[in-house]
Amino acid sequence: MKRWSPLVHSRGLREGRSGPLVSVGPREAGWKYVRFVVHRIAAGDRWVGRTGGNETCLVLLSGLAVVTWSPGQSRAVRLGPRRNVFVDYPHAVYLPPKTSFEVQAEQTTEIADCRSPTRQHYPAREIRPEDCGLEVRGGGNATRQIIDILPPSAQADRLLICEVLTPSGNWSSYPPHKHDRHSPPAEVDLEETYYYRFNDPVAYGIQRLYTADGRSDHTLSVKDGDVVMIRSGYHPFVAAYGYHAYYLNTLAGSARSMAASDDPQYAHLRSTWPPPDPRVPLIPHPAAPKVHA
Repeated sequence: MKRWSPLVHSRGLREGRSGPLVSVGPREAGWKYVRFVVHRIAAGDRWVGRTGGNETCLVLLSGLAVVTWSPGQSRAVRLGPRRNVFVDYPHAVYLPPKTSFEVQAEQTTEIADCRSPTRQHYPAREIRPEDCGLEVRGGGNATRQIIDILPPSAQADRLLICEVLTPSGNWSSYPPHKHDRHSPPAEVDLEETYYYRFNDPVAYGIQRLYTADGRSDHTLSVKDGDVVMIRSGYHPFVAAYGYHAYYLNTLAGSARSMAASDDPQYAHLRSTWPPPDPRVPLIPHPAAPKVHA
């Protein structure tokens, strides 16, 4: 019997072909809520789907596309252009359950399809780059940029989504934290996927997954297009020197909250951060004033 692994690799698609690049869900992960798929849509092609019993957020990773849905849409939504995740802020669309949608690609487009089952019905809407957040978190070589797409304050049921940009050589998701126990407000039980991209195909990073009792301790080498499924335990990440890292987090679980508990061995580091890495933010917020020389 094949041993379960938290690491899933993307598949290759020939140039000009459309299709899913990577897909994980309850069957693969052994959990209840999060389903995550990345689709590539070749220029001129279209992808037609239904949300079924899920709330769904379509996050543009690159390209340019027009999204339509029914019922309830009064106009088509143009997503993009987004050159790549290291240059431009995200565009996204939130869709409630029982919604049909179509994505028509004007350029070759990659879209993350993030879902969680729900009985709630929040309105469908466009999420523009200027609607997304900006947080510089950490300090020194543990500085990273957080871009909230669907934060706890958003109109949604369980689904939570953010992007994280980690500069070359920096640590992220640090101090190590976990969210596998429903004990609000300190911690809630969240399933989570990390979808990785790097700014060079030879780049990589290291993610450690471990539990406090030492019964589980995995160290994973992650590359461009990989997905890591976080079911329990602490899960810090570090980007190899020389290359910037990106990951898209999709979470859902016992409450609409990002509450997590730090590993007590390292929790004190939050109170002693050095100044932030001056490279961060790697991408300025679209609403930030431009500085002219």
